Amino acid sequence: MDNNVRTQENGYTETFTRPIIRWGRITNLGAMFLCFLPPIAIATIYNTMPPLKDILAGWGLIFSIFGIYAIVEPLSYFPVLGVPGTYMSFLSGNIGNMRVPVSAVAQEVMGVQQGTQKAELVSTLSIAGSIITNVVVTTIAAIGGAALFSLFPPVIIEAFTYVAPAIFGAMFSMNAVRHPKLGAFAIALVLFMILVIRVLPSYVIILVAVFGTVAFGLLTEKKGKQN
Repeated sequence: MDNNVRTQENGYTETFTRPIIRWGRITNLGAMFLCFLPPIAIATIYNTMPPLKDILAGWGLIFSIFGIYAIVEPLSYFPVLGVPGTYMSFLSGNIGNMRVPVSAVAQEVMGVQQGTQKAELVSTLSIAGSIITNVVVTTIAAIGGAALFSLFPPVIIEAFTYVAPAIFGAMFSMNAVRHPKLGAFAIALVLFMILVIRVLPSYVIILVAVFGTVAFGLLTEKKGKQN
């Protein structure tokens, strides 16, 4: 039985995971290169280039805001997304407000355990469906969205600012119900940093909340096995 399981895992890795990693690297690196084409084209066609110090200043500003998320998001989202889902999500965008919720809900509905091969396949299919849907909806919104939003009252437009917090709240509730100790610890840890310490920047709170909850989960699981 162990040999059969090991053979299946090796076959899954060779036929699915390795090609995904290869093409994931190619597509994501290709997307990074394509991001530089517009400024390169403008600089070439119009023969203009900003000073290096302005380029570095702009890069430093962006890095100071989003650099921490390059560490936090892959680590915190990977357990839900899996290998293919991670490549697909970081290539398509809308990770926190669409790809992660879609993947988590799909795995919940299918009754698969996160981190398994079945969960990874479910995540891959759900994220692929969300990307296709996203492209269709975005195309429609780009064509008629401005006219549609002009018909909404201000209170409806303001409500859209709470969509992302509502999504993350729903995801937290879904997982906290299954793991109440982890949910309670995460809430207590974040409230302590916000209400007691107060001076911590948001990226530090995110890092401490993510890795602190992970560490607490590992300790409680290890203690439970020992008992």
